[in-house]
Amino acid sequence: MGEGGDISTTSSGHPRTPAASARDAREQVDPRMRGRMVSVVIPVFNSAGVVGETIARTAAFFERHGLPYEIIAVNDGSHDASWEVLLRLATSNPHVVALNLLRNYGQHNANLAGFRHARGEYVVTIDDDLQNPPEEIIHLINTAAHGHDVVFGRFDRKNVSRHRSLGSRAIGLINRRIFGQPRDLVVSNVRMLRRDVVDRICADRSAYPYITGLALLYSSDRANVTVRHEPRTIGKSTYNPLRIARLVLTILFSYSAFPLRLSAVIGCAVSLISFLIGVVYLALGLFGDVAVQGWTTLAVMLAFFNGVTIAMLSMLGEYLVRTLQQSSAREPYHVIAAVRADD
Repeated sequence: MGEGGDISTTSSGHPRTPAASARDAREQVDPRMRGRMVSVVIPVFNSAGVVGETIARTAAFFERHGLPYEIIAVNDGSHDASWEVLLRLATSNPHVVALNLLRNYGQHNANLAGFRHARGEYVVTIDDDLQNPPEEIIHLINTAAHGHDVVFGRFDRKNVSRHRSLGSRAIGLINRRIFGQPRDLVVSNVRMLRRDVVDRICADRSAYPYITGLALLYSSDRANVTVRHEPRTIGKSTYNPLRIARLVLTILFSYSAFPLRLSAVIGCAVSLISFLIGVVYLALGLFGDVAVQGWTTLAVMLAFFNGVTIAMLSMLGEYLVRTLQQSSAREPYHVIAAVRADD
């Protein structure tokens, strides 16, 4: 990646898409964003074959438009040669920062690590697999120029599997209920956040950070802009149904008392049903024939007290989770190496 000038090929020798190049050339950066530094955070996991190209095209975009920038690539416990690729790029290009995490902590933790090392007035997040073309960043920049503190990319079409589509819908419902996501706002991993929002996210001490939810929670003026979403050319998505289910449960149990409140409601319902059953058995004991002496009393007591116990445990659980959320101070990730050429 050279300083200044245009490039027609990527670091791996692949030509840039002509349509993307032509579209990028026609776009002009809003004058209000000139001179504002942008940090691009890229979580990296097992992407040795494509991450070099992603970083090269990102750098070429900013060089072409004359914008100050830095690229923070976070190796999230990759098992391939991704870290070696990032290390080589970070030592040869002063605009590239490479972070190496102790193990695989997940995309949201990797983004948070990048946020805490970012120095830009704005921070952009994209994926490492070129499904989010770096040239589309210009749409985020120009939309943010209107004063929005968070801009989410809305894909013109989304090339994902059916289970990921269903998972996105489920997470969308959770975002609307927990984080107040407006119904007309579409969220994605392609986003641009103003510095004040990034600072609030970095100050959050949740042990299980969820960047999209935190961006919604700590912003007030969000917007959408349409961006392209390209088919995956190398490898396959690591978001299988199990990982999506884990993300949904993490969001629910880390940011909402809904599961516990649901348990409390179920406990109260069971208690009520048990009480009604107890009344029935009591009536049978008083006015009917009972084959076993003491059966009515035992059934009534067990049914009622079991229901009450469930309700009480659920309510105690809600107080416990609130206490844990307040006292949690465990770091959600650990950086074992940070490489920046100008350090």
